[in-house]
Amino acid sequence: MPLHPQAELLIAAAAAAELPPIEGLSFEEARRHYNQRSAELPANPVIGEVSDRTIPGLDGELLIRIYRPDGVGSASPDGILTPALMFFHGGGWVIGTIETHDVVCRALCEATSATVVSVDYRLAPEHPFPSAPDDCTAATKWVAINGAQIGVDGSQIAVCGDSAGGNLAAVVALDCVDGPRISAQALVYPAVDATREETGSLVDHADGYLLTSAGMRWFYNQYAQDQSQLRDPRCSPLLADHAGQPPAIVITAEYDPLRDEGKAYADELRAAGVEVDYVDYGGQIHTFFTQVGVCDASQDAVDRIAAFVNARW
Repeated sequence: MPLHPQAELLIAAAAAAELPPIEGLSFEEARRHYNQRSAELPANPVIGEVSDRTIPGLDGELLIRIYRPDGVGSASPDGILTPALMFFHGGGWVIGTIETHDVVCRALCEATSATVVSVDYRLAPEHPFPSAPDDCTAATKWVAINGAQIGVDGSQIAVCGDSAGGNLAAVVALDCVDGPRISAQALVYPAVDATREETGSLVDHADGYLLTSAGMRWFYNQYAQDQSQLRDPRCSPLLADHAGQPPAIVITAEYDPLRDEGKAYADELRAAGVEVDYVDYGGQIHTFFTQVGVCDASQDAVDRIAAFVNARW
């Protein structure tokens, strides 16, 4: 179908801002541009409580942001225990923070009535693969054991992320096959195959839709210290054994270079006997999911994820 008018507006806004191609930037410049764009999103949805704290990681302390739904009280052992939705932000493992994805985390908290735990994992190139998945798995296991400290039932955990965060959510689900139990995984246009040849959507939507194929190569070059790591299933989870995976909702966008690998991941999960809900948003582009209050499809995707994970807790 044609580009959605709201997607056209996002592309036009980027063109008007004269944003340079990410592959021509340093990682510091890329972060600055991304942070500036994210700060322009509309006002955040109002929820019950937002707080930050640190937890032990594999290499020092990790910052997490805790979003508690309205009406459940303080994030303390004395409050109401809710399920936990672990959230891992996108940004190619190089850019993005818990701040850039604050709006969508609030929306997910409101829609699910669960506690959303957003993880400020370490970024490449300062902290290359596997620092990010190590952090995300460590945070998930900490919540499973210590969830009551933040008002969470550690036996009810789902994982969610967009783009690189979708990759990390998929990897955490793989890491936790033998425990702790993950109730569901929500993967939004996940980057799951760093070895993929440039065919299909990587060619058809290589340029002109914000995320580019050249941009993805730039991200992978920052993320992996050597090319052999790209074949590691914790970098390219499409190459993993998917037996025993939790139920998954996989969301893609029609005009996204990552569309085909997201669909391939849904197909691989299904072939392994995993329950899968695959949704492709026609007319949409990469980044639509985080545009709460800007793209109607964003709120629709948030609501679909909420319905999926709530039915599996």
